[in-house]
Order: sequence, then structure tokens, then C-alpha cells
Amino acid sequence: MSKSITRALSACSLALVFATAADNLLAQETNYPLEIENCGRTLQIAGPPEKAVTVGQGLTEIMLRLGLKDHIAGTSLWLVPLPEDLKEQGGNLPRLADNSPAFEAVLKVRPQIVLNEWSDDINENGGRVGSFEQFPDFGIATYTSPSECAKSTPTEGDGDGARDKAWSVDLLERSIFELAQIFDVQEAGDKLIADNRARIEAAAANAAELKAKDVSVLYWFSSPADVEGEAYVAGQLGAPGWISSVVGVRNVIESNEEWPLVGWETIVQLDPTVIVLATMERRRQPADDVEVRRHFLMTDPVANQLTAVREGNLIEMDAQSMNPTLRSVDGVEVLAQGLRAHGLTE
Repeated sequence: MSKSITRALSACSLALVFATAADNLLAQETNYPLEIENCGRTLQIAGPPEKAVTVGQGLTEIMLRLGLKDHIAGTSLWLVPLPEDLKEQGGNLPRLADNSPAFEAVLKVRPQIVLNEWSDDINENGGRVGSFEQFPDFGIATYTSPSECAKSTPTEGDGDGARDKAWSVDLLERSIFELAQIFDVQEAGDKLIADNRARIEAAAANAAELKAKDVSVLYWFSSPADVEGEAYVAGQLGAPGWISSVVGVRNVIESNEEWPLVGWETIVQLDPTVIVLATMERRRQPADDVEVRRHFLMTDPVANQLTAVREGNLIEMDAQSMNPTLRSVDGVEVLAQGLRAHGLTE
């Protein structure tokens, strides 16, 4: 077994230790008022919130899997369609915005709590939605994803921040654990943690059998307005880095930035074996459309010299799998299947 897979499985094991410790707490009903340490702040929850707003699709999907659809008063920041098994219950969720909602739009639905996925939307200085200080004036608590809290530098502009330590599934399981506590649905939280744990173990075991042949990977999420200039590509310590570790491939971008902007001259020098293209419904920039990125790779005189392009090693993966969400394990499965399809395994 490769060292990269061993490291990934060790990360999984750490998550299991956290989950096992959490199991004992999840077996109990929540004792309100509940206090939770979150992004350097102490949240005080008086009782299970009747109405919540989610700013980020990843937290929306956790809420749905916890059976909390009726508590979702508004959603926002959508990238891709819901998974098939969530479409029926989540198909009619109220959307405050496809991207980041206005502060007033959040207030209008009168939530008791806002569940925030990205620090550039809600932070101490004032994000695209608001600041931590604004919401308490209206009796609204704000909870930020632990995956975001763990970054060494917060999101600034479009850079998505940086990490000193690699993202791992223990941060995801902490989200599940804490949301189950907040809404007093410990049994559902217990089941979701166990189900996700089983999927990760199965995906890791499958990946260990792949024996990828010295494969290097570039994850291309999108680009600014000028697709020919720079690309938003995955750094080594985010969810794509975790996916690469589990599958046993090397991420060509060694930056600690979550999604650094990298020029094509640099990417050509790195010459990845495989390029993984994020697919999404979002259309903030032209390159959000995967076909725009494919066309660029095929026609640009610099980019079309890449090994991945010349050999047709392009794999599509939904954008949520590249974010630190429940779908990251989907990314492991998609990448593993793609490597098989392209003959890059032993």
C-alpha cells in the first residue's frame, strides 16, 4: 500500500476516533442551553431552532440527511443539483439566492440560526452576507462550518483562504455532530456519521486496489473572466488533496492555498497526467461552464500541449465533491473510476 494511501487511511482513523467519542454524546438528548465553540466564538443555543437559513449547499445537504427539511426556512449558494436520493425531499426548498443572499433576505424569513459554509459570506469584519455582530441584534445565531474554521488564513476575495493542516473527514463529522446537537436529532446524526464512515472505508479499500501508475492530477474548478489567463486550481491541503491521498495520486499544485490562481505557463511546466474538471450549474464566470474549459484546453496552443489534454485524460467531477462536504467521498469514487477508464491503473 502506498504511503499516500496510508496517510489517508490514518486521517480516516482519526475521524473514526472522533466519531466514536461523539457516539456516546449523540446517544443523549441535547441539554439546553447548549454552548458550542465555533470559529473562536461561543454560541449559546437556547433550544432546537425552528427555522434555519443555510448559506452553502454542503450544510443544506447535511440538514436534509439529518431529516431537518422542515426547519430550513431558506437556502443559498447552490452549485449543482441535489443527489438523486435527496431530490424529492429537497426539491422545493426555498432559495433566498442561487449565490450569496443579501442580509435583508436572510432577516425576512426570521431564522433563529444561520448555518454558514464560507467565511467570506459571514465573518467578524463583514462578508458578502453580513458580520457576526449584525445577527445577534435580531436574535439570530450564526454557525460556521468547522472545515472553514480550521483554515490558517480566512477567505479573502476569491482566494478561499489557506490551510496549515490538511483537511480531513473529522472536520466534516464534527459538523454533523454539532448540527445534530443543535437540533436535538442525535440518532439521525449517529446514523449519518456511521453511513459516511462506511462509504469512506469502502472507497479507500477500493482505491488501495487501484495501484495508479505514477499519476499526477490537476483539479480545475473555474477561472476568472479571462479563461486564458489563470485558473482556480486545487491546492494540496483541501478536499481534493484528501481525494488524491485516498486514491494514491499526486496533486501537482503544492500551494497551501485552498484554490490558488495559477497561470497556464506554470501548469504546462507541471504537466499533470490527469485534469479533473469541476461541473456545476453556477454561472458567475464563463469558465463555470465545463464546456468552456474543455474548449480552451483543446484549442489553446499552450494548454493543448499538456499530457492530460493530448492523451484525453480529462475527468469530470461535480463541484461539490471538490468542496469539503459529504460529497468528497463521491470524488474518490469518480476519480478512481476515471483512472480505470483511462487505463491509468495496474
